[in-house]
Parts: sequence; C-alpha cells; structure tokens
Amino acid sequence: MKNESKFWQEVKKNIKDISFTRLESWASAGVPDLLCYNKKGTFFTIELKVKTSKKTIFSPHQIAFHIRHPNNTFILQKSLGPLAVKLYAGKDVQVLDACTPIAEGWTKVQEYLVGVT
Repeated sequence: MKNESKFWQEVKKNIKDISFTRLESWASAGVPDLLCYNKKGTFFTIELKVKTSKKTIFSPHQIAFHIRHPNNTFILQKSLGPLAVKLYAGKDVQVLDACTPIAEGWTKVQEYLVGVT
C-alpha cells in the first residue's frame, strides 16, 4: 500500500466529524484527493501529502488547482515526529514548507475542519 493510501486510512480513523469522498486522481489532474463536507454544510477539498524529504512535492496541476481555488482548499501533510499531521491553507501551496500550519495534530486538525464555513 502506498504511503498516501495509508495516510487516507489514518484520516478516516482520526477525523470522525467530516464526511469524506475520496476522488480518483487519475480522473482529473490536479484535483485534490478528498471532497469534504462538515456539519455546518460547507464543502471543501483536502490534498493529502506524505512528506518524506525536506521539501513537499506538488505537481504543476496541483499547484495550479490551489492557485485557482484559494478558498476552502487545504493540504493535510504527514511527516515523522510529534504533531506529525499538519493542516495548511491551499493558497500557500507554493510556500508550504516555509509557512506556519493552520493546525497541528489530529485533534486540532479536526477542530479546525469542523469549523470551516
């Protein structure tokens, strides 16, 4: 199983208050991995990234998607170490490794996503 698929299983296990639809990446280049819906009735997307080196790698299509859709798009990144799960705004896709995450750790990530309007 690929790292991203394992990460998806962790997302389903740790974030219970969001309805997720996993999108097939081969169907449309650059479209994020998850279409999400919270209890406030808000749709948003999440790109899943497993960080295995110092730099987070995005395809040009993924970058273009987040630039064209700067609102209610997010990047959920997993790396090694404490608070290894971090949530970023999609608009920060080009500077992700230099910016501060919106939320860190499963509890804070879920709290943030539940409140998205």
